[in-house]
Amino acid sequence: MTNLKGASIIVVGATGGLGRHIARLLHERGAKLTLSGRNMTNIEALGIPATFVPGDLADPNFARTLVATAVTANGRLDGVINAAGVVAFGPIAELTNDTLEQLWQVNAAGPVRVMRAATDSLAKSAEAGGEPFVVTLSGLVAESPTNGLAAYSAVKTALHAFTQVAARELRRQKIRVLDARPGHTETELSRHPIAGETPKFPTGYLPEAVAARIVEAIVNGEKDLPSTAFTDIPAAPTETVPAPEHPVDADMHPAARMAAEMSLEVATPLSAQSAASAQSVSSVRSASSAHSPSSADAPANTRSAASTLSAPPAPDSST
Repeated sequence: MTNLKGASIIVVGATGGLGRHIARLLHERGAKLTLSGRNMTNIEALGIPATFVPGDLADPNFARTLVATAVTANGRLDGVINAAGVVAFGPIAELTNDTLEQLWQVNAAGPVRVMRAATDSLAKSAEAGGEPFVVTLSGLVAESPTNGLAAYSAVKTALHAFTQVAARELRRQKIRVLDARPGHTETELSRHPIAGETPKFPTGYLPEAVAARIVEAIVNGEKDLPSTAFTDIPAAPTETVPAPEHPVDADMHPAARMAAEMSLEVATPLSAQSAASAQSVSSVRSASSAHSPSSADAPANTRSAASTLSAPPAPDSST
């Protein structure tokens, strides 16, 4: 069991659909957080006591600044969670160089640079008796590349491959590297593509429940979270009538088959999900929050931004 109380943890993409839920769960467990996103106002709006570092993963210098800020603020670094991402839809014939570059920088190169920058500090955590970890979110497309998402699938598969090798190399330094590959989750990611138009997806997973499963895996010392680890996660609530039944290929990937069996409806807007999802997520969170400290145990002071990095306001997206 990994005790998160007092642990110094970076969450990249903290204002995205998964990142903000992960950050809140870590805060509930008493972690000392360093939160990153593209827009300072969005980060502060989370209302979580933390060190705030606005910046862009596409900036090659951002990773070093982020890690140095976390270590300066909290004296050490015990964990890193890469929850940032962007998506683009469309056939490969319409893929532009700019879109490909942005997908690569934010979804693969950026997380790789953060992991590289954090390695020395995480190794020191292990030497001091900590249980350091890195979490990446490559997603289902790393297992089952998807039509209309060729470039997105490719860069996420690259991240997954890097994570697999990093897990083998860094375990010698007692650093655990965990890759999470949930299927489609109802976050802002697909609603704000950097290119193309969002297709009609099956109703996705409840983001709060996916976040709870990831935090549970961190606490329980799990070393991998394949797509099949999320098949018990509840779907987000919908407001429409389920689509007619349609044939499902029995040889499909298990998570892809599960998605195909879900209703092809538009999920409830995120702002309206909270009340409807509270009961659904409670069962998923129960195991991971059994050892959560009370709010009185959580950090009491909010630390100010420690970096002057900035980027044009843009919607943060999480995988």
